[in-house]
Amino acid sequence: MHTLIIDTDPGADDVIALLFALAAPESLAVQALTTVAGNVPLAKTSRNARLACEWAGRPDIPVYAGAERPLQRAPIYAANIHGREGITGVTVHEPAVPLAEGHAVDYLVHTLRAAPEKSVTLAMLGPQTNLALALEQAPDIGRGLRELVLMAGAHFNGGNITPTAEFNVFADPHAAEAVLKCGVPITMLPLDVTHKILTSDERISRLRSLGNKAGAIVADILDAYAPQEMQHYGTPGGPVHDATVTAYLLRPSLFQGKRIHVEVDSREGMGFGQTAADWHGSLHRTPNVNWIADGDAQGFFDLLTEHIARLP
Repeated sequence: MHTLIIDTDPGADDVIALLFALAAPESLAVQALTTVAGNVPLAKTSRNARLACEWAGRPDIPVYAGAERPLQRAPIYAANIHGREGITGVTVHEPAVPLAEGHAVDYLVHTLRAAPEKSVTLAMLGPQTNLALALEQAPDIGRGLRELVLMAGAHFNGGNITPTAEFNVFADPHAAEAVLKCGVPITMLPLDVTHKILTSDERISRLRSLGNKAGAIVADILDAYAPQEMQHYGTPGGPVHDATVTAYLLRPSLFQGKRIHVEVDSREGMGFGQTAADWHGSLHRTPNVNWIADGDAQGFFDLLTEHIARLP
């Protein structure tokens, strides 16, 4: 059982990850969603997070808006992948439930300070700006964190925004640097694993055939989102990047990796935003990340479909 906060920048795959998580209250006690600018600007990521709560039938989950821009670099977005609204394949609208009052960074500081030691898991599906700001303001909040589980980084796969960098890290590498140094246990699900867990016509068809609204939403999103990645990479299916975080929280046995030392390159140049993952221990530095390199694709889609079936 995880007492869970999800920090997110929805994004098509984020929305699927959120629906997946909100369908598992017996395992994931979601306290709140905190939003950050990333795939699209903050106003749209915050609306899309609230839409996910609405579609999941979970209007009780508060959504706090957070950082509008990275710590230092100029903002970038991924509307070329996720569309101008951040979700492709479905029609968006203004959700009935408004944002929770207060800033996401203040919420993180207050909540983690008040939490029992090592009790809260923070799932991070976008740029890590909110937590970096919270740690800068209140370094002591790390004591309340049990684990950080991030969709971030790339090593064996190469990047998806530059030849070397994965989008979430590239969008705010200075925040990623700060988070890696915070001393909290970290698990990273990089492109190395997300690009092995791919859609197929049969997998999407199973979701659509569930007969509920959530299944149709997920199938529509994937039908619109996956072909772009398939065309770019020449793969037979598309990844569902952020949803691997939810699957890892629910069933870590689906994944394989090891503890290694990881650093972020925040220097301007070709390597900007790269995660330097010392898989073979060449530097003999203390491991700071549980780096996931492989996963069970069919097991992932079976688990996703099982949970989406529970939703309205």
